[in-house]
Amino acid sequence: MRISINTREEVFAAVLLIPCLLFVAVFAFYPVLYSVWLSMHRIILSLPALGRKFIGLGNYVELFKDEIALHSLANTFLFVIISTLFEVLFGLVIALVIHRHFRGRGLVRAAVLVPWAIPTVVSSQMWRFIFNDKYGLVNFLFYGSDVTHYRAWLADPFFAFSAIVIADVWKTSSFAALLILAGLQAIPNELYEAARIDGANAWHQFRRITLPLLRPVLLIALIFRTMDAFRVFDLVFVMTQGGPADSTNVLQFYGYKKMFAEGLMGYGSTISVLVFVITFVVALLYIRVIGSGLMQGKV
Repeated sequence: MRISINTREEVFAAVLLIPCLLFVAVFAFYPVLYSVWLSMHRIILSLPALGRKFIGLGNYVELFKDEIALHSLANTFLFVIISTLFEVLFGLVIALVIHRHFRGRGLVRAAVLVPWAIPTVVSSQMWRFIFNDKYGLVNFLFYGSDVTHYRAWLADPFFAFSAIVIADVWKTSSFAALLILAGLQAIPNELYEAARIDGANAWHQFRRITLPLLRPVLLIALIFRTMDAFRVFDLVFVMTQGGPADSTNVLQFYGYKKMFAEGLMGYGSTISVLVFVITFVVALLYIRVIGSGLMQGKV
């Protein structure tokens, strides 16, 4: 029996996809499913004699009664909303600037990407030094050499939370700018030339041409930055350790403390699963609400 060319191509494509699917299954699906399984058990590493006890949804019930966890959830949502808004906004501004033709544009583009290229732990340590109450740059800029008026910024709940937002926006705005710049370069110049001939000024060109054609790219930037912001951990770990008074405690860091500081492996896994579910739902909402509007031309 002869096999058609189309069948052979489909079999060949399936063979090429198998390694990729196996990689995703081992390194993505299995950890998620295993975390869900762990979240249904009571596991206390400091008390190994108690063993592993299946408790079903008991950890989830306890989680939504945990005031610190609920406070961490509120902090996480607040961090995601503020940081994502400013990162996409600043990314749009940066992309519009570096998209223009000027001398040294290549050097400026490379410089803009430097914050994103710096490891998060390194940038977090840098910002911790900047906000340090004894030798930080912020105190020097505000108070000069008058050390008697120096302020402990990271010891104040409002300023500590603001500090981690500033550090995150500084680092990842360039990532959003890189995505948006790619979208800007895909817009044909003929559209702008036709608009100028029709008498449209720069604002009308941005509103009627640039922004509508950038919406798919803005959606991608929003999805990536929102998912990444929900998983924030290293900034908090290095800069504030969740303090002061849990003002910068986010879900990922709270789960880390429950797992590795208190040894509550099952409860910590529950927090990780909650972060995954929230991120997944938010991504679906972005795609369905904003994406469907883009397809229909309503957004």
